[in-house]
Amino acid sequence: MSEIIINVDNIEQVLALFGNCDENINIIQRQYNVMILNRGTDLKISGEQAAVERAHKVIESLLSMQRRGEKINEQSIHYVIAMYSDGLDDELKELSNDGICLTATGKVIRPKTVGQKKYVDAIKKNTIILGVGPAGTGKTYLAVAMAVKAFKAHEVTRIILTRPAVEAGENLGFLPGDMQDKVDPYLRPLYDGLFETLGAEGFARHMEKGTIEVAPLAYMRGRTLDDAFIILDEAQNTTSEQIKMFLTRLGSNSKMVITGDITQIDLSDKRRCGLVEAIKVLRGIEDIYIHRFDDKDVVRHKLVMDIIKAYEKYHEKGEKKQ
Repeated sequence: MSEIIINVDNIEQVLALFGNCDENINIIQRQYNVMILNRGTDLKISGEQAAVERAHKVIESLLSMQRRGEKINEQSIHYVIAMYSDGLDDELKELSNDGICLTATGKVIRPKTVGQKKYVDAIKKNTIILGVGPAGTGKTYLAVAMAVKAFKAHEVTRIILTRPAVEAGENLGFLPGDMQDKVDPYLRPLYDGLFETLGAEGFARHMEKGTIEVAPLAYMRGRTLDDAFIILDEAQNTTSEQIKMFLTRLGSNSKMVITGDITQIDLSDKRRCGLVEAIKVLRGIEDIYIHRFDDKDVVRHKLVMDIIKAYEKYHEKGEKKQ
């Protein structure tokens, strides 16, 4: 038997680490078959030496996340455990206290995973960035945060957000209202990110001034987009012609972020997916970066990660049978 004592900064940190009814700490105890007890601000981990050392490292990483202002929950605990299991614990040290920007309520937006940190760094360093990965990895949310940061720093004079209006089993023609009313449901996720970062009033004010534009991809044709931070969301639903059209809208002093999930293509002919083709065509071009998220970067409910893994296994079995 072995034991390690960890001194925590304050009792509030201990309570947050343990969670309601010790639900957080129980995950670690079950994972490593150790016992974790607290005596005030001291934590005692006891069990087999190797298991105690692993649990110690996980808890220290979680405490560092707390000090950065992040909330400890089931998802973040499983993420840290997965990183250590894959031998990627050194990469956890890359996460820093640096925030991207503040929300309208004063909350700091910052990368929550190593994959997200690399994505944000890539956006800083490159002109065109393709963020590809499963749902819940923060592809669009972080891109919007980076756009707002650049806009507030006067690095660009406008933000343009767009996505293809492709039906996912529904038909635009049956929706009520004029064309804007019909496409608004497709653009709603982009509005949500801007509402959070700018506030409803700030968003409406910038929309009225034209410094923020949210529009279907078809509206980009024939334009040259200068001094802008441009985000193309749901790019897996673009055709080859559409994504080429979009890429060639790039003007001077502009940045483009293209996001998509190639496992959720709604095109009738999936072989014509513009994002899949762009990944192949643009690979290796200077100042263009292709970032791939994986299931460890999912920051939504843990079930989202489990669903993604379940579908991956299902499709892998289907391909082997064929």
